[in-house]
Amino acid sequence: MTKTPEQWLEEVSPKERTEGILKLFLGYAPGVGKTYSMLSEAIRRRSRGEDVVIGFVETHGRKGIAELASQIEQVPRRKIEYKGTIFEEMDPEAIKARNPRVVLVDELAHTNIPGSKHRKRYEDVLDLVDSKMEVLSTVNVQHLESIAPTVGAITGIKIRETVPDWVLEHANEIVMVDLTPEALQNRMKRGEVYHTEKVDQALKNFFRRGNLIALRELALRQVAEQVDRSLETYMEQKDIHDPWPVRERIAVCFSSNPRAQYLIARASRMARRMDAELYAIYVDIGRDTSEQDKNSLNANIQFSESLGAKVVKLTGKDVSSATAAFVREKHVTQVIFGRSAVEGWRKYLYMTAIHRFLRDAPAADVHIVTQETD
Repeated sequence: MTKTPEQWLEEVSPKERTEGILKLFLGYAPGVGKTYSMLSEAIRRRSRGEDVVIGFVETHGRKGIAELASQIEQVPRRKIEYKGTIFEEMDPEAIKARNPRVVLVDELAHTNIPGSKHRKRYEDVLDLVDSKMEVLSTVNVQHLESIAPTVGAITGIKIRETVPDWVLEHANEIVMVDLTPEALQNRMKRGEVYHTEKVDQALKNFFRRGNLIALRELALRQVAEQVDRSLETYMEQKDIHDPWPVRERIAVCFSSNPRAQYLIARASRMARRMDAELYAIYVDIGRDTSEQDKNSLNANIQFSESLGAKVVKLTGKDVSSATAAFVREKHVTQVIFGRSAVEGWRKYLYMTAIHRFLRDAPAADVHIVTQETD
């Protein structure tokens, strides 16, 4: 049956919104192109017939940004008087009244002027998402709460405006807007980021090449973690149990035995070579009850943490089944067990436990390391 134009239009028209969406454009420094990328996407989407408005975009005097922003409808800002001065802030209530499908909100970490409904702009953004809008926003990696102290130590500059890490976890999509440090510095020298009188000072401070390299790595790692979480969620939703070797994940099983530190160190070296995530697993089966056992166990835990491992404490009837369950849950790709040079029935019990693990665990590489010093 031939469809009428109205029927075709109904099929391709956007469906009724059932939930909001948060899409973030993440950068490692001002000037990498977050706002430009956000505006460019908005213009493309508007050309496809989507209802797009600007809730707040700060041009900072950049001609290219101003030209793009002028092509999109802007919701009037709210004027707030504070200490005798008039400030302009985003007006969430006006945006809700306009009720667009997509709204652009720059600078997620911004602190609102007192008198605003919320203290932080990210709270306004989440409010708009709750109102079933799709929000496009921008943020630099140094404004993440957990990363700000590290950036301060690297650059010597205190980061005053931050966003809780859970806000990024709330995002449906994160786009890394990347630019090499050399290209960013050239953009700075051309006056495309700051006014020319500020360029020399900026290049000698925050925008030093070493700072930019470190910030870029932090941003790339943040996006990698987000992708990793998305893959885990997908595999859980699709009930995929076998690990996908997209990124290596290593788990090392340790006990209260002081010789386990050699095993943990071996695992740490493997993880560094592969750039793998490392878990150090202790399974409590009720045997480490003496004060000496507890002290040596705590020493092994501290040693694991000092090498960057994520320490996981499990409880179970036996080590093999508890470890197999963890390997399945976290999609671990390689497992390291230690053994002492024992013979007789102890060796038989050890091999029985390894076979039980192989039977219960999903496909993963298993390494057996003798816990003896070189």
